[in-house]
Amino acid sequence: MSYESTIHETQSLILRHLLFMPSAGFAQLQKQTDLTSDHFNFHIKKLVTVGFVEKDAGAYRLTSTGKEYANRMDTDENEIERQPKVSVALIVERHRNGNREFLAQQRLKQPYYGFWGRLGGKVRWGESLEQAASRELKEETNLEADFIFKMVFHKRDYRKTNGTLLEDKLFFIMYTDSVHGDMAEQFEGGINRWMTQDEFITQEKTFESARDFIDLVDNGARYHAQDYTYDDNEY
Repeated sequence: MSYESTIHETQSLILRHLLFMPSAGFAQLQKQTDLTSDHFNFHIKKLVTVGFVEKDAGAYRLTSTGKEYANRMDTDENEIERQPKVSVALIVERHRNGNREFLAQQRLKQPYYGFWGRLGGKVRWGESLEQAASRELKEETNLEADFIFKMVFHKRDYRKTNGTLLEDKLFFIMYTDSVHGDMAEQFEGGINRWMTQDEFITQEKTFESARDFIDLVDNGARYHAQDYTYDDNEY
C-alpha cells in the first residue's frame, strides 16, 4: 500500500493549504488544525520525509511531487479524487485461410477470473499509448508490433444486485495487423489464443465490450461509452 492511500487527515489539510500559496510558516499551517505543536510537528515532518513538502528559509512549500499529488485533491472534501483507470486495449489482427482472426486472452486472475477479452493493461506514467500497447503485447505474448490509435472506449462496470459501481475505465483502443514473433500461449495471469469473432462469441465467459471493440473500430467510431452489469460470482 502506498503512502498516498494512507495519508492522515491532518496531512491532507496541510497540503490543501499549501496548494493555494507559495509557502507558509509553521504557525500559519498549525492554525488550520486543532493540534498541539508537538503533534503538528510530527505530521509536517512526515510530509517532508515522504517528499511532499520541503522547508526553505523557515517556511514550508510543496515539492513538485507534492504539487502533483495535492492537485488531484477534491478541495471541498479534502481528499484525493477517484478517477477512471486509463488503459490500452489491443486489437491484434491476422488473416488465415480467408478468415479474420483476432488475438484473445482468457483472464486467469481476479477480478473477472475466467473471462475472455482482448489484451491490454494500464498506461504507465510518462508512457505513450503506442509504447504501452507494444509493451503489453510483448509482456503477455512475447510478440512484437507497432500500433496505431483507433478510438476511446469508456466502460463502467456495475454490480447487478445493487447497482454499485465496480470499475470505471477509459480504454484507448490500439490496432495492429503486422504482429511478428513466436507467441507465448500462456503467462502468469492468462492464456492467449487466436480466434475469429464468431469463435470468440461462443466462449462461456466473454467481456461484451471486447466483442464490441471490433465492430466499433470497423465502423470508424472514435468514441463510445457503455455500462455493463456483473453478478457477484462473475466479478
